[in-house]
Amino acid sequence: MKIYIGADHNGFNDKAAIIDYLRGLGHEVVDDGDRELDPDDDFPVFASNVARSVLDEHSPDTKGILLCGSGQGVCMAANRFKGIRASLCWDEDEARSSRADDDANVLCLSSRKFDMEHIKHLIDTWLNTPFAAEHRFIRRIDELDKLG
Repeated sequence: MKIYIGADHNGFNDKAAIIDYLRGLGHEVVDDGDRELDPDDDFPVFASNVARSVLDEHSPDTKGILLCGSGQGVCMAANRFKGIRASLCWDEDEARSSRADDDANVLCLSSRKFDMEHIKHLIDTWLNTPFAAEHRFIRRIDELDKLG
C-alpha cells in the first residue's frame, strides 16, 4: 500500500518512527513534510500536501496519515478537499468504523496524547479494516462529495 504522511513540529518525531514502522511492514511511504523540525511550521501545509497526494493517486489503495498536537487541526484542514475523508481516531473502535463505514482515506492522530505503541495499534487497525461497501455507506460518501 502507498501511504503519504505529514506532520507539523508536534508530530515530527512520531512521523519518523511511523515511517520506519510502515516501511518495515512493506508499505511504500512518502514523507510529505515537514522534512526538518521547525517549531514555527503550520499544520495546514502538511495536511494539504497529504490530501493532494492522496487525491492525485486516483487509487482507493492509497492512504494518508497526518499528525499534529491534537490531531484536530490536520483533520479539519484535510477535510477541506473534496474526496478526502479524514478521520481523527483515538481508539480502535473509531479506527475500525472510520474505515468500514466511512471509507476514510486519511488517518489523523494526536501526537500529544498517544505513545508510539498506541499509535501503531491505531494504524494497524485502520489499515487492516476494509471498507464494508454497503449501499448506505456508498450513498453517504456520495452525499459528502456533493456538499460543496
